[in-house]
Amino acid sequence: MTEVIVCVGSSCHIKGAKRVVEGLAKLIKEKGLEEEIRLSGSFCMGRCVEDGVSVKVNGEIFFVEPESLEKFFNETVIGGAK
Repeated sequence: MTEVIVCVGSSCHIKGAKRVVEGLAKLIKEKGLEEEIRLSGSFCMGRCVEDGVSVKVNGEIFFVEPESLEKFFNETVIGGAK
């Protein structure tokens, strides 16, 4: 199972964490991957100065802009699950 954790701390919230969570949930459902991908949230991951929302995929941290979410999902989340 692929584990995706989105930071929902104050800094990431301002950067669009809510949009990232909603977008990931929608993509997971649209592609029927509810059994393969576990989506959750976490408070501060300690990477507040980076550009984008902190998203951890199987232990590795990425920085995601809401506008590039679908590309991130296809390349990193689905790509990493294969």
